[in-house]
Amino acid sequence: MSPRLPFSFFSLGSAAVPVSVPHRGRGSPTSPPIHLPSESERGEEDMGSNAAGKPPAAAAAVSWEFHATGPRNLSTPGWRDLIRSSWRDPNYRRIAMSCFVQAAYLLELDRQESRTGEAALAPNWWKPFKYKLVRPLIDSRDGSIYGALLEWDQLAALADLIVVKPQGAPKVVLALRGTVLKQLTVVRDLEDDLRLFALDSLRGSVRFTGALEVLKSAIHKHGSANVCVAGHSLGAGFALQVGKALAKDGTFVECHLFNPPSVSLGTGLRKIQEKASSVLKRYISRSGSSSSSNVSPGEEQQASSQVEVGEEELNKEVKRWVPNLYINSCDYICCFYADRSGVATVTTEKHSGVHSKLYVIAKGPSKFLEAHGLQQWWSDDSELHLAVHDSKLMYRHLKSLYV
Repeated sequence: MSPRLPFSFFSLGSAAVPVSVPHRGRGSPTSPPIHLPSESERGEEDMGSNAAGKPPAAAAAVSWEFHATGPRNLSTPGWRDLIRSSWRDPNYRRIAMSCFVQAAYLLELDRQESRTGEAALAPNWWKPFKYKLVRPLIDSRDGSIYGALLEWDQLAALADLIVVKPQGAPKVVLALRGTVLKQLTVVRDLEDDLRLFALDSLRGSVRFTGALEVLKSAIHKHGSANVCVAGHSLGAGFALQVGKALAKDGTFVECHLFNPPSVSLGTGLRKIQEKASSVLKRYISRSGSSSSSNVSPGEEQQASSQVEVGEEELNKEVKRWVPNLYINSCDYICCFYADRSGVATVTTEKHSGVHSKLYVIAKGPSKFLEAHGLQQWWSDDSELHLAVHDSKLMYRHLKSLYV
């Protein structure tokens, strides 16, 4: 039986299941096709909850190799990037960001399996893109690695005759992993999962504080235009909230969120509160208008115009920072970002001058565990559509920055 390929993780206690689709990209193939196990071959094997025991260490290490489970046919950066940068291609950018997040997962697993030097698997997920590890982000509660700060490696780039950083390539990338369901990490990971679900906030976590400090330091050194943050699942939740904290201070960084959690008790309660407040205001408004005869029609019209102007200004503020979301509608953890109802707010209008993009998979994994996986985002077999509709939930997130 072929070894299980455990390279995607999920939050909220789900098992790790790889998406068994080949990758078709640009350039020449970097490795021959390999056999991916079918559903029947996977059986009860589980990387996260480890229901039926772990695969042999040697087989697991082989399964995690970049050439075996990473993007297929990925073009190698070269001098041509000085003329036409691959980083200007949204697909290449998405693939690179998802690989960086995968590297953050592997840094923790390398630590747990005591893999160092040549045996370490994580470096192979950032080196093909000419990046290097500046520092891992370590959780002081259990010593686990929950993120990686990566920086453009000019020395490695020179080996391929890339004398300057390609246009569009970020100088620094902060990659944040999601939940790893293994004994050494599961307690703290699930603690933050529950924090996000109950409070719709991660500010009380040491990981939020650590990620925010690292990003602020990188922005101070390189400028916000050269810094990017990316995360998957729980890591996407951290990336979103760290990005919001910076945006509130007027600092905007590029943000890529893969399967960000959209299910939250706190969000539900806030939505009920907003509806109740809206009903109460309408009731008070009607009561006041019926009991008062001193307000002229002109004054009423002026008050109404002021409210409309206020809403217009708020919408402009909201559009100043909107992250890139990658959603699979079959993933019930993140699917509510693709809600088509609500006020038109998150747009893809070019004249706005803002990157406000919601990518939804049109053809891809349909089973939940696979739909919440990370591999689908570096696989070109998954067809993505740039959504033209608006995300009511994301508008609610961004609105909270200004009201």
